Parts: sequence; C-alpha cells; structure tokens
Amino acid sequence: MEPTTIREGYLVKKGTVLNSWKVVWVVLADDAIEFYKKKTDNSPKGMIPLKGATLTSPCQDFTKRTLVFKVSTAKNQDHFFQATHLEERELWVKDIKRAITCLQGGKKFARKSTRRSIRLPENVNLSELYILMKDQDKGVKELKVEKDKRLFNHCFTGNTVIDWLISEGKSRNRSEGLMLATGLLNEGFLLPAGDVSKDGAEKGAESVFLDQIDALYYFADSGFFCEGYSSDEDVVVKEEFRGAIVKQGCLLKQGHRRKNWKVRKFILRDDPAYIHYYDPTKGEDDPLGSIHLRGSVVTAVEYVPDAKRHEVDGNLFEIITSDEVHYYLQAATTDERKDWIKAIQSVAKSGK
Repeated sequence: MEPTTIREGYLVKKGTVLNSWKVVWVVLADDAIEFYKKKTDNSPKGMIPLKGATLTSPCQDFTKRTLVFKVSTAKNQDHFFQATHLEERELWVKDIKRAITCLQGGKKFARKSTRRSIRLPENVNLSELYILMKDQDKGVKELKVEKDKRLFNHCFTGNTVIDWLISEGKSRNRSEGLMLATGLLNEGFLLPAGDVSKDGAEKGAESVFLDQIDALYYFADSGFFCEGYSSDEDVVVKEEFRGAIVKQGCLLKQGHRRKNWKVRKFILRDDPAYIHYYDPTKGEDDPLGSIHLRGSVVTAVEYVPDAKRHEVDGNLFEIITSDEVHYYLQAATTDERKDWIKAIQSVAKSGK
C-alpha cells in the first residue's frame, strides 16, 4: 500500500554534511519524511524514517534561530527543520508527532479534532493559552513603548501578562502566573524584547520570565520591531513595518533581473499596506525587498512571460503595483493561491 501524504510545504533544513541551511520541499507521509531540492523534482534528496523516531520542539540548539524542531531517527541521526512562523511550526510538529505515535501503536494516521473548548482544561495547554492571549478583544494588548532612546512596537510588559492571566482566571496568583508565562517563554510563544527581559532569559534564573513593568515581551508571530532615533530616514523606513501581520509563509518568486525562481518568505502587513520578502534561511532582520500594495492589483495567471515551462507550472499569480511594476509568484497549492490573493486584495483596498 502506498504511503499517505499527510502534509507538504516549504521548510528550511540544516544540511547533514556542510551544516548550511537551505529551503527544501518537505513531504510528510504516515511512515517517513521526504525532502526535495525543488517542489517539481521527481526523486527526493533524502528520506527520514519515522519508525522509532523522536521529535523535539522547540529545539534550542541554535541561539540565533527560532522556530526550529528536531527529528531524531532510531539510529540517532538528527535532522533540523525551521518553519517560517509559529503557527506553521505547530502544525508540522503536531502531525509528525501524531504520525510517530500511530506507527508505534500500529494504527492508521488520523487527525484529532482541532476544536477547542472555551475554558482551558486542568492540565493547561500552552498553545491554546497563546491563542487566547492574542485575541484582539480580550487578549493582552500590544503597545508602543519608548525606552532607552528606542521605540518598541507591538510589545507588552511582563507584569501586564501576569495581570491578564489572573484577571482571566488562568492562574490563581502571581506565582502561578509566572510559571505559566515562563512556560510560554521557554516554548517560544513569547519572546524577550529589550535588555531587561533578555538578561532575565539568558541568566538561567529559576523564573526566566520577569513580572516587571520594565521587562518587555512580544508574541512570536506578531509585527514586533524596534527602532532607534539615529536619523529621520530610519523612522521613515521603519514606517513600512508598523502594520499588523495579516499573513506569512513561503512562495516562489521570479527575480526581476535574471528571471530565475527562488523560495522567499513573505510577510503581509496592513496599515500601511506592504508585503516584505526575505531569504528564509537568514531570518527577518533585513528584507530583500518590499512591495507597496496600496492601489495594486493581484490576479491569478496561467503563465509567466520569460519563464521556462519546466521551471514553474500552476498556482501562479501576479501583483501589479500602482507604479506598474509586475511581480510573479507561485503558491504551493490552489487553495494557498486563493488565500494569498484574497488577503492581498483586502490589504490593498483598506491599507494606506
């Protein structure tokens, strides 16, 4: 019987020989993980058997890389993968763990219901708690905080988190709230911003999360950024990043000069309406470029000029800016293309 494909998509993988990080197309089956150099390749570059394997997430072996998880085979071979955002990592981790468990029990893979109750169970689920914390109406409010000649956007203070946990009945007192917040920090749901919170996390203290007004934190998949006051030009550039993140993930993008196709991580923001793209192997400090979406048009297309047929095929779409610059992109699936087009159209209409 042919293995069943459970999940597929782009991830960043650490090489086993050269130790470099590269984007690969990953296919999770019910008994193995296959990874390909390109989505269109017929033969995988490698295969990781899941029988007897273990999964570690979050994997903190790399201090400068977040959102990494590790798959260790029965023969003690470690494979490291990095997702583009927190939700994506959680989906991959959940399905891989489920596949491993099913193999161990001799059962067929079947997804558990994703429906969650309004009240948290007695054994707290940090993923569910994180979703509640991010609720725009009832969650922890993101702020703009000026501190040490720097402006921190989309962040909140440590004592605010503890106050919220108590007010929402998630913890009975500040000590219990501190335990929950520390768990969220260690699992990568919350991240430290600023010197005080970073020092607390790096010193290895008993409670790495600080219940303090001067300790700043932010959601792992928020629109957080920090800017200084070095020049007026810096402030203008940072204006692009003020918008809340609407959607993010990997897409194939055609280069303007060489017309070659490369996988890029895209982050779509509104108000102002921008989409930034990055090298997914290098993080989000320096985007490779940005597209101002106000007044732009986005449509699905069947082919791309100057593109060889074997390079890309299907799920293509085009963004035409108000300056009539054309960008050609490819999603992994038809549904993903629809989602991106819908999100970009919405931001282009409502954003400034």
